[in-house]
Amino acid sequence: MDYYYNETNFENFLWIDIRNPNKETLDKIALDHNLELFQIKDSQQVGHLPKIEKLPNYDFLILRAFSSQPQNRITSINELSNKIAFFYNEKVLITTHSAYFTFLEDVPKHFKGPEHFMLYLIHKMLQTFEEPAQYLGDQIDEMEEAIFLRNYHKISLEDLYFNKSQTRITKKLLQITQSVIQQLEVSEENKMSYQDINDRLVRFNLMYDEVLESSNNLLNTYLSVSSQKSNDVMKLLTVFSAFFLPLTFIVGLYGMNFVNMPELEWQYGYPIVLVVMVIISIIIYFWFKRKRFL
Repeated sequence: MDYYYNETNFENFLWIDIRNPNKETLDKIALDHNLELFQIKDSQQVGHLPKIEKLPNYDFLILRAFSSQPQNRITSINELSNKIAFFYNEKVLITTHSAYFTFLEDVPKHFKGPEHFMLYLIHKMLQTFEEPAQYLGDQIDEMEEAIFLRNYHKISLEDLYFNKSQTRITKKLLQITQSVIQQLEVSEENKMSYQDINDRLVRFNLMYDEVLESSNNLLNTYLSVSSQKSNDVMKLLTVFSAFFLPLTFIVGLYGMNFVNMPELEWQYGYPIVLVVMVIISIIIYFWFKRKRFL
């Protein structure tokens, strides 16, 4: 993503938005707004988790928004999301990020101050988690239906693993985000916006909790069904073996071709052996039937 720098003057504050900032830009911003080096470094770490720091001249906040495609096979927070770092006080809001976010374009102009605007952006960041939750829930429903309708070719253990992995990572990220948001101190006039953010976080955590629980249950069900299929195959092989074992013994016995085997020259030897084999097969069949193996 290309470098981008934009300053927007609102009625009561300045918003500076920087995408992929270079060292010169960061040094100038730090000098102009008295920013600390440690927070500047944190803001540029790609995999940094959400955090908040309260400093004498400004507050520093890092949050992450969902930026991947829900259908992607995700195994880490970096693949799942991208961060936005906020530096803010009563007069200025500075946002730095490496990814492009549509909600940073064409923002409204009615905000009363940096805090009010930042809460609006946080609200937009949290909205990015809603569609993936719905997608993951729909995937679970489809897999569940496929399992119980025995359409096993439509799902795989790998699909279940990545679904569960994405849900678990997202849930962990939302829990960290919730912990950070609870440390925010907002003015009385922004309490409603702040409460709405907290309510949304609670709702999303519950959504991902439900999806994660469903993923675990479905994974256990899938493994149970797979085990049952293996047992059915083994049972079928056992039945075939039980049928043919005595018959194979009889055939092997009379196939030894010893000289002193008078049955081999007896006129009724062959049909009697066939009758005995049929009777044995019938007895085995009814025995399996009685034991409910068939």
